[in-house]
Amino acid sequence: MRLNCLLIEDEPLALLRLKEYVERVPFLRLHQAFDNGLEAIPTLQNESIDLLFLDIEMDGFSGLQLLETLPHRPAVILTTAFDEYALRGYEFGVADYLLKPYTFERFLQAVMRVQERLQAGRKVEENTFLFVKTEYRLQKVGFDDILFIEGMRDYRRLHLRNEKIMTLETFRDLEAVLPTRKFCRVHKSYVVAIDKIESIERERIKIRQELIPISTTYRDHFYELIGRI
Repeated sequence: MRLNCLLIEDEPLALLRLKEYVERVPFLRLHQAFDNGLEAIPTLQNESIDLLFLDIEMDGFSGLQLLETLPHRPAVILTTAFDEYALRGYEFGVADYLLKPYTFERFLQAVMRVQERLQAGRKVEENTFLFVKTEYRLQKVGFDDILFIEGMRDYRRLHLRNEKIMTLETFRDLEAVLPTRKFCRVHKSYVVAIDKIESIERERIKIRQELIPISTTYRDHFYELIGRI
């Protein structure tokens, strides 16, 4: 499994070192490198990137600001000389956090972690079900039975063909095991099963009797996924 990499780093020497590290790892492929985040946005939106190496402290437009603009992100490894951003970075679900100056061994540890996670995710897509923790048990749920998932404060409600299940598992946990070709986040509070959609009108999705809003943050990715953009 080879990973397509994008680099965003505004320090020339740090960018040169990062390129050298990428080229030393057989399963990494350098797709493109940028010295600022704004120029990288079209590539991130339109091309297949598996792994993004992202500097945080950049003039004018920070790495964290870039992450906020991307509803659909590749795996991200943050690179920075400032450790105070670590917690904020993990709020975005980043894979790892490299504190400059980092060694090749530490770099390799980070990319191997990403490779393992992505390989596990692709194996999950071969499954037809997941196990959801509800109350005191793990309940098996078939992907084909899920209509949509609704966020309700601390809980997620799975709307199935014939029942509803409440769970404390986060959207991030659920999205990690749901097939990305079959399910899509359309709102901060909703994930829908693409094949269960009956109609879309005025930025609202109809599934059975439910009308589910499409938010601006997830709109473009959703329409791209269903082939309408």
